[in-house]
Amino acid sequence: MDADRDLFKAIGDATRRVILDELTDKDGQTLFEIRGRLVMKHGLASTRQAISQHLAVLEQAGLVHSRRQGRFKFHHIDTSPLRSIIERWPIDREEPHP
Repeated sequence: MDADRDLFKAIGDATRRVILDELTDKDGQTLFEIRGRLVMKHGLASTRQAISQHLAVLEQAGLVHSRRQGRFKFHHIDTSPLRSIIERWPIDREEPHP
């Protein structure tokens, strides 16, 4: 159950969803790149520390993985934890009739 709690906490915040959107658009970004995209595309002037904390929550939920290369840390999206939502509440293929 802790994994579900971490997942819902991670996607429950609008800024974290925007970070996931940006990583979907361009995977493997540094903190500097993510911050720039949040400011330029979304008008979100979050500090580096705030974005880093959001990334930590996303990593805790398994939605983001990081790798170090030299002095840079690259962030990659991993949507596989979202499968648990679909498994828990399957999507009906047919529209319900009133």
